Amino acid sequence: MRVRLLVGEGSYAEIKAELESLGIEIDDDAELILTEKDKYAGFIPAKSPGTGEKLHIAVDEIIYIESFGHTVEIHTDGGVFETTDRLYQLVSALDPEKFLRVSNSVIIARRRVRRINPALSMKFTLIMSDGARVDVTRSYYNIFKDAFNI
Repeated sequence: MRVRLLVGEGSYAEIKAELESLGIEIDDDAELILTEKDKYAGFIPAKSPGTGEKLHIAVDEIIYIESFGHTVEIHTDGGVFETTDRLYQLVSALDPEKFLRVSNSVIIARRRVRRINPALSMKFTLIMSDGARVDVTRSYYNIFKDAFNI
């Protein structure tokens, strides 16, 4: 059996060792995901798009996460990486105090928002720390306003 761990950094090594001693293989590409209750992930398994090298991206490095069809990209100061996770999985794995979904295809790191520009028709345009522009859609307008006390 192959399992993917999506747990906090502090307990990752301990849980991995315990599962491996039981004959369970830990693999970042596994379909089954084991998460901790009321804990949030410290990293997201990803791949470098050019080389396919497997990496663990620390959540503190994330600026925003964007999906395009079946591709999910993690944008960091160090570059753009791809993950096999779906946005709904990432939303539940990331701390809601630090991350916020602002559209059906984007999750932002709240502390990485540099500017909030109001737009027409109940929308905002965000300027992120890397200069990228991210739109808050109408469906997420009120959630965004509440989260940022606007």
